[in-house]
Amino acid sequence: MSLDPLLLSRLQFFWVIAWHILMPAFTVGLASYIALLETLHFTTNRAVYLRLSNFWTRLFAVCFGMGVVSGVIMPFQFGTNWSRFSDATANVLSPLLAYEGLTAFFLEAAFLGVLLFGRTLVPRWAHLIAACMVAIGTLFSTFWIIATNSWMQTPAGYEIIDGRFFPKDWLAIIFTPSFPYRLAHTVTAFYVTTGFVVVGVGAYYLWRKRFVEDARVMVSMTLWLLTVLVPLQIVLGDMQGLNTREYQPAKLAAIEARWDTASRVPLTLFALPNETTETNDFAIELPDLGSLILTHDLNGTVQGLKDFPRDQRPPVAIPFFAFRVMVGIGMLMLLLIAVSWWLRLRRRLFDTRWFLLGCTAATPLGFLAVLAGWITTEVGRQPWTVYGVMRTAESVSPSLTGRDVLISLLGYAIVYLIMFPAGGALLARIVKRGPTTEQHAPVEGGRAREAVTATPQVTEKPPLGAGGHS
Repeated sequence: MSLDPLLLSRLQFFWVIAWHILMPAFTVGLASYIALLETLHFTTNRAVYLRLSNFWTRLFAVCFGMGVVSGVIMPFQFGTNWSRFSDATANVLSPLLAYEGLTAFFLEAAFLGVLLFGRTLVPRWAHLIAACMVAIGTLFSTFWIIATNSWMQTPAGYEIIDGRFFPKDWLAIIFTPSFPYRLAHTVTAFYVTTGFVVVGVGAYYLWRKRFVEDARVMVSMTLWLLTVLVPLQIVLGDMQGLNTREYQPAKLAAIEARWDTASRVPLTLFALPNETTETNDFAIELPDLGSLILTHDLNGTVQGLKDFPRDQRPPVAIPFFAFRVMVGIGMLMLLLIAVSWWLRLRRRLFDTRWFLLGCTAATPLGFLAVLAGWITTEVGRQPWTVYGVMRTAESVSPSLTGRDVLISLLGYAIVYLIMFPAGGALLARIVKRGPTTEQHAPVEGGRAREAVTATPQVTEKPPLGAGGHS
């Protein structure tokens, strides 16, 4: 049995980034949430915001460390597994990745120490600035990574000389046609992911009648935010879909399993795409809605896969089903938000046990949606690494053997299957412990103020007007 180095290299990259992306999907939004809590504590001096900030900062520290360790492998793969891609695109992509390190990672690393260990060592305003800088650093990181990937999706601002890409217009390289939509969609997805984790943890505490004041603030505040972000994410996804139709029509055709170019096409809810016969088996469709959703015109024309040579089509089944998983999760999120509004109006948001259990169960939904969206985007780009210009098969290292990649893949699999469960266990231990440990207030005039202790585990509701009431 021969081992295909191309296939194994793709599986290895998928394995590494599928685990790694879970961390920024959480830490980008969590850094902003911590900055918000620090701001609220600074302006109101309420102890609940201090407790929550310290609690979520501990979780952030663990996830940040896991993200760094799991992500440091990825640049090495460009050299070991994808050297021809790295050689061809280095003049364009290397500066973008360097900017990510200079403007984002250094900023995060420099202020993270103050955020983690400076509570009693620096003034309150300095600690607040540190929290804001860490949040800004995570957003800078997202900016440059999405800029890099967007150039691979919709390349612009370059010229090819002797088989290598050279920059002609850096603004065009950074702000490619797909970049604004993909950046907004990704950042919002990360915020939504964090929001459902915060709601899930808060709902779990309320369900168990622990840390009630803290949990009420977490649930109420975050559901207000998700009320805005979840519908916004649906709108942003629609805008990105229109952009994909214009610049990556083969990807959109694969996502919709659309084989023939036609107008007034149906919306395919479910099917089993058959690439051999170029048809969909067992299709469930809604007439005409496909054109309306994909083009915003009931008579709009949608390009089909048959317009593209077979060797330029992406796989169909994977993006088709991954996209529907993402959309289905989005609908579940929207339903949960609608239910929260109904309960909030009835003043039953914090004591409806089936809703609290549902929120706890919904904790991983954001992660699943991010993974599904990433699979849709990356598999839908195939067979290209640089869309329409450089093929994936042309990007793999020439001297690479399947045996070499298999050994490294097994090594990464073992390490990740140890690291992530261990990190998950530590996170679960922190959540189980809750915001109960003694937290110290920041220094004022070089002297620490008195300690602020967390609320006891109470079962009664706080009086009307306490933080987080519905």
